[in-house]
Amino acid sequence: MTYPRNLPYLTTGALIVATAAALAYHPAMISTTDIDATGTVVATDPAAVPIPNSGTPIVEVVFVLDTTGSMGGLLQAAKDRIWSIASTMAAAEPKPQLRIGLVAYRDRGDDYVTKVTELSADLDHIHGELFQLSASGGGDGPEHVNRALHDAVQRIDWTQGERVYRSIFLVGDAPPHMDYQDDVKYPSTLAEARRRGIHVNALQAGRDPSTTKTWTRIAELGNGDFFKVDANGGAVALSSPYDDKLAALGSALDETRIYFGSRDARREMAEKRAAIGRLHAATKPDVLARRAEYNASVADASLADAGADLVAAVGSGRVDLDEVDSADLPAPMRAMTAEERAAEIEHQARTRARLKEEIQALSKQREAWMAEQLEEREADVDVSLDHNIYEAVRSQAEGSGLTYGADRTKY
Repeated sequence: MTYPRNLPYLTTGALIVATAAALAYHPAMISTTDIDATGTVVATDPAAVPIPNSGTPIVEVVFVLDTTGSMGGLLQAAKDRIWSIASTMAAAEPKPQLRIGLVAYRDRGDDYVTKVTELSADLDHIHGELFQLSASGGGDGPEHVNRALHDAVQRIDWTQGERVYRSIFLVGDAPPHMDYQDDVKYPSTLAEARRRGIHVNALQAGRDPSTTKTWTRIAELGNGDFFKVDANGGAVALSSPYDDKLAALGSALDETRIYFGSRDARREMAEKRAAIGRLHAATKPDVLARRAEYNASVADASLADAGADLVAAVGSGRVDLDEVDSADLPAPMRAMTAEERAAEIEHQARTRARLKEEIQALSKQREAWMAEQLEEREADVDVSLDHNIYEAVRSQAEGSGLTYGADRTKY
């Protein structure tokens, strides 16, 4: 029996990325969304279940983002830089498991007060949730920072254990409302964060003096660091001549993924599949290039741990292909013999290995090119959003047994 290599189910890896255009039409494509009794919008994901602390170091970072109208530039920088930020956080020794979450916040009277996205090892999912966010609302100065920090500490399912680095990055340009009578003030929340071993860092966008005073205090109470960044995140915008090729290789790498699971899981994948036609049209090549680099170096382990990708799960030894129920396989594989299934997994694994080698080789060329371009822009790099995040993680994660090198950020 000849198995067609280009059947749709083999392309679903790319589909987990819900880009701006895709999500504008299909907001439920990425996650299950609930609204709790307090009005918080909670977005969950199958890969968001807590990871047992089995000895492998874990890095858990939640970004608490002001999404009011004045934050458009910095929010865009976060969308553009998420893959680079993730790559640097995952580049520790020993190699950690990486999980990222989001808390978007505004204020009372806006469309929402907070939106919570649970910690997830699936960075495509986080990328998609981030792209759903837009800058709007606000206008009265202070925002509901107290509620945002409280939700980040109390509503996120943090992993317990000694070899876990837990961190919150509060990013905003306005101080908290301290005049609300029915909320938990940030000093109390930060005391709880310290008790749980969660570092709380404060990154101020802009130069508002009242925000500087409060953000400095938050970092002190949260056992974290305080930074200032420009309203656009201090972004260093560079596109390389390698971006288009890396983006294409990343798309090909996606096509080696074979997702499996229950009927509901396959239905969810089918919903995500609808995004593929809009993926590359809506995302800039330099962002897709960084995504390809991340997926070539990090994503397999996360997918295997989450039990999402059959190729990764079988390759890691976490899943025995012979023990997978046929009903949990993609439709084209159900009709295969055991030998044909094994051959298809092997074929995709070999293809993936070759693509990773190509991506990594091209990535080195891209890094060398970028280093030359940035040589005269060191001052810009030093005040960028991702550099400040990396420096905080590098210094704080030592207490969790993680060591980061001198290299800072990837562009």
